[in-house]
Amino acid sequence: MASSYLEFVNVRGKSDKDFSVKNQKYDAVVVGAGPNGLAAAIVLALAGLSVLLAEAKETIGGGARSAELTLPGFTHDICSSIHPLAMGSPFFQNLPLSDFGLKFIEPPASLAHPLDDGTAVLLKRDIAETTATFGTDAENYKKLVAPFVKSWNELAPEILAPLHLPKNPILLARFGWTAFRSAENFVKTYFKKDRARAIFAGSAAHSMIPLEDLPSAAIGFVLTLTAHSVGWAFPRGGTQKLSDALGAYFQSLGGEIVTNFSVKNADELPAARAVLFDLTPRQILKIAGHRLPENYKRKLENYRYGAGVFKIDWALNEPVPWKARECALAATVHVGGTFEEIAESERAVAINKVSEKPFVLLAQTSLFDKTRAPAGKHTAWAYAHVPSGSTIDMTERIEAQIERFAPGFRDTILAKNGLTPADLENYNANYIGGDIGGGANITSQLFTRPVVRLNPYSMPTKGFYICSSSTPPGGGVHGMCGFHAANSVLANEFGNENLST
Repeated sequence: MASSYLEFVNVRGKSDKDFSVKNQKYDAVVVGAGPNGLAAAIVLALAGLSVLLAEAKETIGGGARSAELTLPGFTHDICSSIHPLAMGSPFFQNLPLSDFGLKFIEPPASLAHPLDDGTAVLLKRDIAETTATFGTDAENYKKLVAPFVKSWNELAPEILAPLHLPKNPILLARFGWTAFRSAENFVKTYFKKDRARAIFAGSAAHSMIPLEDLPSAAIGFVLTLTAHSVGWAFPRGGTQKLSDALGAYFQSLGGEIVTNFSVKNADELPAARAVLFDLTPRQILKIAGHRLPENYKRKLENYRYGAGVFKIDWALNEPVPWKARECALAATVHVGGTFEEIAESERAVAINKVSEKPFVLLAQTSLFDKTRAPAGKHTAWAYAHVPSGSTIDMTERIEAQIERFAPGFRDTILAKNGLTPADLENYNANYIGGDIGGGANITSQLFTRPVVRLNPYSMPTKGFYICSSSTPPGGGVHGMCGFHAANSVLANEFGNENLST
């Protein structure tokens, strides 16, 4: 690289106080500096375009930010923390982000799932180590995952994409035949024992839909494959470091970033041949609805959002005291017990109820990253799925679930901070009702989000595009929504061929 990290560390960009859109002109403007907005901006800058990235908040990152939410010196990831899809992203893999200060830490195990018998199931890179306690399910598990793990680099571009003519149709068809089903059907088909069923339930629950519904198994299976192929790693120093590296690389390409610039009306933006919105349909309607045809607006109004989350951050006096010591080998812990219990928890949310024993996703990155807390102290965060916009305080329920598998957990707490769905939406306007995935992961929105359209990234208004997780391939810190949207811009507005992943 011709430019060093130190030259671009100030990735907050210019403040809106120092920046005027008057008399400015760009090839492209990207509204929203989350991972997808950053990815889109980088693709366009790599193509030699002049690009402005506009962010409403003081710092870039969207769902990939860090802050001191409890006590000074304790760094918490506000939403995304562990990044298997960033590690497995066909686009991010090709960026020189380590040149801009990014260092990933990969724990010995990607995932731990404690059970009531005092043991835990571990998901590790090595398939044989993972299946050592699976009993009669071990061979089925190996046969299921091994071929796809071996082919991950060919599979990832096929599944992290919109509908398209596949380069590897046989591989994609095999994946669909194996995984495109409900998680309930998946475990009934392939597993007989509780351990394999439980650990798959936790991964499938990331879909934030009932485990009886499509495509919960496909989402869980993708996460399982990333654990074996690329690992569940996280950035040293906090997830903000990933966003900062992306922003710094964008700036090194000549891109401009302006923060504290909340776009209220699309007409406020500088002149540009293309405008890309890293926003969900609801925000686009607010700021650009007057520029969109009525029939397209109605379709955006019908876009379905998913369940919300209730999140807690803790400053701890010591690590979480898990009964199963092997839980200390993973930064990610799925707390919820058996497949049946997790399925019941997710089913309750789908019918607008909160679960008394919620499925809890917990991150304990300070076990492996000493920069996250003062010496000898630790951080942890966890969230549970709740109905969209829920106002119910889930603190007691979440902590009770952790205490179930880590007696004495409450005694380790120095301070805590809870975030309701409304708090999360206030932090990031894309989190409608606390939905951190940009929309419901239902079959009708899997490949056609936000509306049924030949090009899901383009809008009927000339030069307008959407590049958020409300487009294929959906939620997750992978940047592929931005990547595909930007390539659509290059092809349609500038006549450039798509960049290759």
